[in-house]
Amino acid sequence: MSVSTIPVICYYNGKIVRTKTDVEYEGSETCIVPLKIPIECTFQELIDMVYSKTNIDKRRFNLVLICKYPLRNGNRFQPFLVRDDSSVREMLDLVNTTTIEEIELFIKVVRVKAQLNQSVGGHEDISVPDHYNVAQFDYGCGPSSGPVPDTRLNVDDEDSAAEERNDEDVDDECDGADADVEVDRHASFFRAFNQALENEQGIYVSAQAPSCDVSNHTDDETLDEPSPVTYHLPPTPQFEHVENLDIAVASCWTPWVQPTTGNSSGEFVIGQVFNSKSDLQEAAKIYSIKAHQEYVVVASSKKLLVLRCKKAEECHCPWKLRAMVVKDTSLFVINKYTGSHTCVNPCLNRDHHQLDSQLVSTHIKALIQAEFTLSTAAIQASVMEKWGYQISYKKALDGKHKTIRQLFGDFFQSYTDLPRLFLGIEQSNPGCAVVWKTCETNMPNTEIFQRVFWSFKPSIEGFQHCRPVMSIDGTHLYGKYKGKLLIAMGCDGNNQLFPLAFAITEGENTESWGWFLACIRNHVTQRPGICVISDRHPGIMAAMVDPHLGWATPFAYHRICMRHFASNFMTRFKDKILKNLVCRAALASTERKFKKHMNTIGRIKSEALQWLEAVPFQLWALSHDGGRRYGLMTTNISEVFNSVLKGARSLPVTALVQLTFFRLNGYFVARREVGANRLASTEQFTPYVDAQIQARVVKAGSMEIVLYDHEKGLFHVKSRRGRTHRVTLHEKTCTCVKTLTYGFPCSHIISACQHRCVDFHSFVESYYTTQSYYDTWAPLFHPIFNEDEWPLYDGTVIVAPESMRRSGSGRPKSTRLHNEMDVREGKTLISQVQ
Repeated sequence: MSVSTIPVICYYNGKIVRTKTDVEYEGSETCIVPLKIPIECTFQELIDMVYSKTNIDKRRFNLVLICKYPLRNGNRFQPFLVRDDSSVREMLDLVNTTTIEEIELFIKVVRVKAQLNQSVGGHEDISVPDHYNVAQFDYGCGPSSGPVPDTRLNVDDEDSAAEERNDEDVDDECDGADADVEVDRHASFFRAFNQALENEQGIYVSAQAPSCDVSNHTDDETLDEPSPVTYHLPPTPQFEHVENLDIAVASCWTPWVQPTTGNSSGEFVIGQVFNSKSDLQEAAKIYSIKAHQEYVVVASSKKLLVLRCKKAEECHCPWKLRAMVVKDTSLFVINKYTGSHTCVNPCLNRDHHQLDSQLVSTHIKALIQAEFTLSTAAIQASVMEKWGYQISYKKALDGKHKTIRQLFGDFFQSYTDLPRLFLGIEQSNPGCAVVWKTCETNMPNTEIFQRVFWSFKPSIEGFQHCRPVMSIDGTHLYGKYKGKLLIAMGCDGNNQLFPLAFAITEGENTESWGWFLACIRNHVTQRPGICVISDRHPGIMAAMVDPHLGWATPFAYHRICMRHFASNFMTRFKDKILKNLVCRAALASTERKFKKHMNTIGRIKSEALQWLEAVPFQLWALSHDGGRRYGLMTTNISEVFNSVLKGARSLPVTALVQLTFFRLNGYFVARREVGANRLASTEQFTPYVDAQIQARVVKAGSMEIVLYDHEKGLFHVKSRRGRTHRVTLHEKTCTCVKTLTYGFPCSHIISACQHRCVDFHSFVESYYTTQSYYDTWAPLFHPIFNEDEWPLYDGTVIVAPESMRRSGSGRPKSTRLHNEMDVREGKTLISQVQ
């Protein structure tokens, strides 16, 4: 038997409270009235029934009816404005289409304005104040965006003739700033980057706040002015999972079914309200993409948006949408809609006109926040998986650039913002070193960026406890502006990289490398005898021998990365056998082994031997190093950090600087804790040295020892393989040279010490102790203050160099000089002794 009446629970004399997932009616004087509403009830009949049952004075108060409306995404509810016959039917239909047994109806009482001379009680006479924002709920759509008559919304109506304009040349791409990503000049790039770095996805802001409460008391003292229904409208969300994107845009318009628009057929509906024009545009795009149809923009302004089917004239398709702004708000309401599409596509399309770079940007925002190294190819694949269309490389790249601009700021503006960012960092972290180099311009109070150097105070202090070794390297920037990032890395007692200093320069040349090394010497460390490991870039080679920069011998020692050296050799002679022999010669710890490999190379190819002899042996051979390298044969510690910064090198310079700050803080926090734990457990040395010594103690147990001089501690040590070495304990030397090379005892010295019951731990250099390791990472980074608390920058305005701006669009051309190191080989003898 069919149901003729629907049970409705009516609440009044209270207030509506909206939370993130529910809508409740609260108040100490709240009254409840049960109603039996006929299934064919009209809005006017419902209003009369509520007046009758609640005894509210029809002459003094109008009623606003809010229904508790369930959503299809789990146990969630949103407010649904009941204001016409259609919305009454949709409300009553909940009993048949959901598991709800009785409907909850909340009453909002609004005093009648006497000057309006209205008759009270009828639907046609209900007054909704101008500031009554009929908002779209749950991120902008929802059942609250259901059918709403145009006459009840104060829509700023424009000349209706604008709708009929047939402007074929207007499309989404011509929508100006509305379609593009709006970048606020003063947007907080600090907050945006900090959020992205920590991978904190933006979640819906809870509406449990006073601004979400709706007053509904009928007390005369509180009803002197209309009390509008106001709800918390959350900002554009950033989702943890990109698959939630269409749900947010569609915003649960239709519960329990799949369509992503305003009714069970998946179409828009008249009266549907959107938070903004951009939200409406985005919803229209997603609707068209899923329907595999395209539209054109007939008219578009700040107050009006008119869309029609792209094949309207060709196929006489009736699809058309017209929306206008709600007066004094940013809301857009659909006031005319003709759907659905009746046209068909003549062929299968690979791309879609509405799937533009702006929609791609919205789609990948969460992905970029989680991993800003996301490649353009991965973006194309994600779009294909999401919507089934293969977008072009350029469109994917443009979408990525828009997302980066939105999250991290504008590339050009970042150069101007950079000085104040450094002031903000120095405000909470005094002692940081920042050095600028700019060029003068014809414009007053303006200079062109050329270089900037920075090093953080904890790095400056911690480097004093590291081994006197520094690796330097340069890498490309991949953003809108060219340039090079120069990096200096130290190495701690646990053989881990220690970030020391950074610089952004116009390129790698003699002047820039000399300036970078001079900044390190003047502002970071004056330690004598530092060993600098690098490739053979002419700028570095020249700077290391310049007596005015403080890096010439004996104040410092220059060494060449073995991997780069072997690559240069391979490029010249193209012989893998010879290259492997060069690596063996470079890694040989004794001169005897070194000469053996060099003689083999000479016998195979004399020109190769001559090429090697032209380069001083101490630059690339471990046997001639004199213990300066501490066994570090490559610039791997710099290149590893380069790979850490790879994604950031395509970001604005402000984001790049912030990444170095947060990455370094992460290193210091984690390793400071390791050092503190080892100190607490009374461990004497770092894990790296403990493992090395443990292995050598085992090896020393099988050696034969002969004492020759008790006073000097001269021993003759013979290994299992029959190799003999001379050990002098008083001088802490062994003919294997490994103790001098690495800074901790070789197995021969350990064997001699055990033979005479001497503590061999005294042969370990202090850099490897747990105390030194802890002191290296003990200095603290301090949180950066909010941007509005930073000191004001009153210096000259620094602008990006136009000469460094990348020309054209699309993928930047690679300027890397590729060589055999970029080709993966089956096996190589280049091994890092770490």
